[in-house]
Amino acid sequence: MEQIKVVLGDRSYPINIGSGVIEEDNIFLPLKPGNQAMLVTNKTLANLLKDKVFFQLRKSGVKIDQVIISDGEQFKTLNEVEMVISALLEKKHSRDTTLIALGGGVVGDLTGFSASIYQRGVRFIQIPTTLLAQVDASIGGKTGVNHLLGKNMVGSFWQPSSVIIDINFLQTLPYNELISGVSEIIKYAIIFDAIFFNWLEKNIEKILLLDHKSMCFCIKKCCELKSKIISLDERENNFRALLNFGHTYGHAIEAHAGYGSWLHGEAISVGMVMAARTSELLGYLKKSDYNRIISLFKKVGLPIKGPKNMSAVSYLPYMMRDKKVISGEMRLVLPISIGKAKVFSGIDKNVILNAIKDSQ
Repeated sequence: MEQIKVVLGDRSYPINIGSGVIEEDNIFLPLKPGNQAMLVTNKTLANLLKDKVFFQLRKSGVKIDQVIISDGEQFKTLNEVEMVISALLEKKHSRDTTLIALGGGVVGDLTGFSASIYQRGVRFIQIPTTLLAQVDASIGGKTGVNHLLGKNMVGSFWQPSSVIIDINFLQTLPYNELISGVSEIIKYAIIFDAIFFNWLEKNIEKILLLDHKSMCFCIKKCCELKSKIISLDERENNFRALLNFGHTYGHAIEAHAGYGSWLHGEAISVGMVMAARTSELLGYLKKSDYNRIISLFKKVGLPIKGPKNMSAVSYLPYMMRDKKVISGEMRLVLPISIGKAKVFSGIDKNVILNAIKDSQ
């Protein structure tokens, strides 16, 4: 088992990574025998993994209840949060309870948000089961739910007590969910690490085949990069905004198409292509780097074109509601080379529209 620490003073927490780590002794710390906890998962994972996690929690002497939410991005809503809160109240969970999120980004975000508001804040533990959640969504304390007018518009910063990443859980993933997670891995390489990008170009087939050594390296690398950024900028006042590379465009696709129509990683893949094209049109990103980015997405099987029924101009209202907009000024994360990105504002809307049109 590998352990990485997110350093946030008295709110620091470990990220435990490995195969079968869910069965390790004391993996559920800070939970102790006799403590109360509520497992939150979805209908699909309840059938696949819930019993294994329940067994380990009960073996640890934890008093565990459960709430099973609907499966899918379209259910990442305040209605499901109310269901979690109601279950906690009905089972008489007090302020010393711990919520445990077993699932992908939807379950993790929704559980974390519920934990942040239940009795003004209780502990929660992340057990991410998708690649996307293991490398990105489960780390950093961003929690929330979607609104009809924008993705993740209702939420809070609420750090977990620990993150438990069991690589064996990836064997349950459908292939499209696997490559959706690879999208976020590529994101880290493009914005932070050219050497990692080179490694991905040579080893991406191993990742897609769930090669154990390659997958461990990838997940650990992404967790190290993200934990370092969170430690420096927890609330996205500076460096952390770089992690939104591709998301301003991608969230527009998700909201317009209807949540769940596109997987998050698929939409972000197109968003990264659009951001890279914007940078190229502005003269920052070299054509050769842009082509390498496109080539890697194609090799994975990720989309590089937006929805056919979504006009370029229809992206803009969603992009203007993005959380990075300040005083009505859109800010975009753009790569200036492979391994380096910056936040830009004041970009000509026509350049943005042309970049979108070139990726349709």
